[in-house]
Amino acid sequence: MLGMSSLQGIRVLDLSRVLAGPWCTQTLADLGADVIKIERPLKDGVGGDDTRGWGPPFLQQSDGSDSAEAAYYLGANRNKRSVTCDIAQPAGQALMRELVAHCDVFIENFKVGDMARYGLDYASLSAINPKLVYCSITGFGQTGPYKDRAGYDYAVQGMGGLMSITGERDDLGGGPQKVGVAVADLFTGMYATVAILAALRHAERTGQGQSIDMALRDTQVAMLANLGANYLVRGQQEGKVPGRAGNAHQNIVPYQVFEVAPAPDGSKDHLILAVGNDQQYYKFCSVAGAPELASNPMYAKNQDRVRNRASLVPILEGIMKSRSKADWLAALEAAKVPCGAINNLAEVFADPQVQARAMVDHWPHPLAHDVPLVASPMKLSRTPVCKPGQGGLPPPLLGEHTQEVLMDVLNATQARVESLKNAGTV
Repeated sequence: MLGMSSLQGIRVLDLSRVLAGPWCTQTLADLGADVIKIERPLKDGVGGDDTRGWGPPFLQQSDGSDSAEAAYYLGANRNKRSVTCDIAQPAGQALMRELVAHCDVFIENFKVGDMARYGLDYASLSAINPKLVYCSITGFGQTGPYKDRAGYDYAVQGMGGLMSITGERDDLGGGPQKVGVAVADLFTGMYATVAILAALRHAERTGQGQSIDMALRDTQVAMLANLGANYLVRGQQEGKVPGRAGNAHQNIVPYQVFEVAPAPDGSKDHLILAVGNDQQYYKFCSVAGAPELASNPMYAKNQDRVRNRASLVPILEGIMKSRSKADWLAALEAAKVPCGAINNLAEVFADPQVQARAMVDHWPHPLAHDVPLVASPMKLSRTPVCKPGQGGLPPPLLGEHTQEVLMDVLNATQARVESLKNAGTV
């Protein structure tokens, strides 16, 4: 039925924090799952998901003062309900086991062995709920010589090879460079989402749950994509290890950033030229007024252009500096040659296409009238994602839904809730 959420009826018990796990559960929540986010109770000013304090910037309250809600946290936790619970207490562990009986998915990103110590490992919880899909996210996985190491995105980008292929070429002064956002975390969150959905489908068919072992390092290695394949298929045989190529593509030419004529204020200006096949290259040469570069056998085919990159690119660099960015973009777009500007974030969110695609949602929040956040990119025709005013929930305050969830899911009495609060369990 139009308007029903894809994952309506699926309940997720989320013991993850920071980014990889919350990114996964936010995606599930956007799709309609009831995500119960378990956070540490506030004690001596410390508690909740670590990212709540990862600012500035912090959400500005209606009176103009900073709240305790960092923008980082807000960007990864919409459409969830927050419950505080101290799982270090036996009573907290027991509460988690009670909730698991009413959940379809359990997700955690604790160190290997921690969940078993709390009696919240897969073997223990699947005995309570055989259909449970249990997802563990760690830096290096549940097995192998590194399983006990703490794994963080930055280190994983380095250890997983990404920093060796990111940044300017070494001969042009380049060096190790991480990506501007935590891509190992984000990709792991997305891979975890896919794995959970597959496991839910299996549980639906068979009544059997299963465990999912997700590792940031595994994901980072998988993300090497064509460069990983380049090395495995030929590089290791020939002793060639892919390195940094700056803004150029290692398998396609011309596919990189080019400097163009100076901007109106006299500053340097650039655009991206992304010629993906030979036909697009011929069109580019026509727009550039250089048909001889299309007919030259050294450059006619992509494989030739890759092999002769060193002679072709300097020619193109001279041509590209002859016209302004606006002129190039208009001409190349008219000729259907892939290209693009390099926008800062202000330009991104002011872009008419971004606005037309409704990539910013405005959420009501207990501390502010309007919280603008990046929207989900998933656009489903029959089961739309949860948005403000359409079943969506703003990122929750710490413990905002503790009483609601305990009474709703466990039929807990007010007296029991108060008892748990008095004991510091919730």
